[in-house]
Amino acid sequence: MKTVLVTGATGVIGSAIAAAFAQGGYYVYVHCKTSPQKAKELLERLGGKGEVVQCDLRDPAAIKEVFGGLSVDVLVNNAGITRDKLFFFMDEEEWHGVMDANLNSLFYVTKQLLPEMIKRKGGSIVNVASVSGVVGNAGQVNYSASKGGMIAFTKALCTEVGRYGIRVNAVAPGVIESDMVHEVDKNITRMIPLGRFGKPEEVAEVVFFLGDKATYVQGEVINISGGMVR
Repeated sequence: MKTVLVTGATGVIGSAIAAAFAQGGYYVYVHCKTSPQKAKELLERLGGKGEVVQCDLRDPAAIKEVFGGLSVDVLVNNAGITRDKLFFFMDEEEWHGVMDANLNSLFYVTKQLLPEMIKRKGGSIVNVASVSGVVGNAGQVNYSASKGGMIAFTKALCTEVGRYGIRVNAVAPGVIESDMVHEVDKNITRMIPLGRFGKPEEVAEVVFFLGDKATYVQGEVINISGGMVR
């Protein structure tokens, strides 16, 4: 059975991604930071096809302890946070907190799991970025920088590991119905050609496609924004 690790799997988008891979026949490692009960409930909804892994992705030692020896066919780097504030008012903790959770964790997790993929000469990495990392957003300098870094990371790493049969791609969701956007002004739909927010399942379908099906897609960033970014 193929295996996948989904980081930040207890969030709305992460849960949908985990479900898509479970439906696709994968054994799913459901990662959480502080909500093991929520992760267990998700695993039950997946039919028990997997297991819960808990650690703080900002801590390289914790990652090594929990993920050491773990071998997966697909890695989905989905974990992330926002700390939105205009740059003039943004403090160092709000900058470093987002960079640690979104970008540094990407380095730590990928660094831990990539050697096994290289040994097997195969694997797929899908990084969940954001359209904020493509075009930038006022009040999100920290978040945009972290997601832009994730996109650059994707494009650079794919050139190094393609020779081992490993694919590295990213998705850039727009405004998706989730806990992170519950306060977003509904008038923003006027900026979206499809006229609505996206659904978590619509992101999950693209992530599964990149992770499992798109065997000749490498170094791509697919916008999932209803045409808001094009």
